Amino acid sequence: MNKTIAFIFSILLLTLSETSFAQNVAINQENATILHQNGQIYLVVLVLVTIFAGIIFYLIKLERKLNRLEKK
Repeated sequence: MNKTIAFIFSILLLTLSETSFAQNVAINQENATILHQNGQIYLVVLVLVTIFAGIIFYLIKLERKLNRLEKK
């Protein structure tokens, strides 16, 4: 009984995700075109680079603190 419910549930999820993915591709391409036309794509890239740089900086700082604690 559990296998049949899991099978039906997985088929349902696959069907729903495939439908929503097809719609998202068209929307994402349209949004990317609009952002590129307005020049705002560079702002989005700048924000993402800033976030990733902050995460990398934090991880390096944390690693140095852990190394100091290990040496003690």
